[in-house]
Amino acid sequence: MPRFSHSSLQKLATCDQRLQDVLNEAIKTLDFTVIEGHRGQDAQNDAFARGASKLKFPFGKHNATPSRAVDIAPWYVDGKDRIVWKDVPAFGRLMGYLQRIAEEKGIKLRFGIDWDGDWHTAGMDSGETFLDAPHIELVDP
Repeated sequence: MPRFSHSSLQKLATCDQRLQDVLNEAIKTLDFTVIEGHRGQDAQNDAFARGASKLKFPFGKHNATPSRAVDIAPWYVDGKDRIVWKDVPAFGRLMGYLQRIAEEKGIKLRFGIDWDGDWHTAGMDSGETFLDAPHIELVDP
């Protein structure tokens, strides 16, 4: 059974309890890693400068305390133990699984792989131009 590393648990602990609940349920079945929860001013503005975020601090959902967003990635355990960033379908499968868990818990999420929730991947003739496959955020206030 997959489990979070100490590093993933520390990052997840900076997130809203609802995100923690969804991800803690998902790790029981799927192996993935938590890349980032809360993001401070320097990290947010760096992400903006690199084009990894569309928002400067303090306007990102990662900037709230607790964080209203989390970045995760599928974890490949194949002797190399790694993330394959270009495997967008793997991110899609993971996000779909998280969406099911969230819906069962009455939690509304938005995914950086499908910002408008139309089931079409951002960047794939969907009208959405910003693909942020690791990103998940809470929708409600």
